[in-house]
Amino acid sequence: MENKSYSTIYRIMHWAIAFTLLFILFTIFLRLTWLNRETVANIIKANLPADKTLSDKEIMTIARQIRKPMWDWHIYLGYILTGLYIIRISLPFFGQMKYSSPFKKELSTKVKFQFWVYIIFYICVAASLFTGLMIEFGPESLKDQMEEIHVLSIYYLIPFLIFPIGGVLLAEFTSDKGIVSRIVSGKKNN
Repeated sequence: MENKSYSTIYRIMHWAIAFTLLFILFTIFLRLTWLNRETVANIIKANLPADKTLSDKEIMTIARQIRKPMWDWHIYLGYILTGLYIIRISLPFFGQMKYSSPFKKELSTKVKFQFWVYIIFYICVAASLFTGLMIEFGPESLKDQMEEIHVLSIYYLIPFLIFPIGGVLLAEFTSDKGIVSRIVSGKKNN
């Protein structure tokens, strides 16, 4: 099997998108676990001095404010990912990082599958970015619908992080030894 080398621009884009997605996933994880609104509100309520009382609404407002800096990072990372996505989609027009067609007859089933996975991934990312931007900048009347669609992103994001890692590890230990070092260094194996 021919060992592919990866250009510097390919590696930069790959790792920038990968780490941005991981950090976005981390903010989602925090929001659903330790920094869950109800969890934070319960901690506030449990630690109020005996002579102090706050309404549930006041406690929830404080909980939201505690969580806000973490969620701001989710939004900032979304902007970064939007920029990276636009760059990634534009690079083939400048002769970099060409798109591969899954319709070429000479491709193996495995390679066609990989190309389709990339296409589906980029479509899903586009949907997430679009809905996220609509939540932030779109009309208020669409906000609830966009949030519902945006929340579904978690269901594609996790598999798209797990399967590539699994596929790379499988390739590394079977038919494509050195793939990990090539995506880090960009050099072909000898």
